[in-house]
Amino acid sequence: MRFHAGACLIHYNVRIHISTNDGVPIYLQVVNQVKYLVASGKLEPGEELPAIRVLASDLLVNPNTIARAYLELERAGVVVKRHGAGTYISDAGSPLARRERLKILHDRIDALLAEAKQLNVGLDEVVKIIRERNEHLGHE
Repeated sequence: MRFHAGACLIHYNVRIHISTNDGVPIYLQVVNQVKYLVASGKLEPGEELPAIRVLASDLLVNPNTIARAYLELERAGVVVKRHGAGTYISDAGSPLARRERLKILHDRIDALLAEAKQLNVGLDEVVKIIRERNEHLGHE
């Protein structure tokens, strides 16, 4: 089966985008994106993932690729398979959920700091902007 360079699936709260141009295996892209969706709360405990064949068809990939992704997610405790009933986000939540959330923040902070450096904006000013935005959004 031929891979589509920018296939995207939007199914309920599941938004998965794959790319064959970034060198990351397709199954790993699916794993990482589902972990992100769980960690960010966009996929909640008990929510059903699309069937393997449905997701494979929508993303234009081999069903074995999606099966491998789901197996990795199951091993990580992110999803549970209910025999004959589908694949669901684990009710217990991912044991990696906090670590995944922090990793997402670290990645975004790294990108922010790199961009600030490129724009000649110092760390003190970045922190000031973050505090101002935080107050604007009404966070403590």
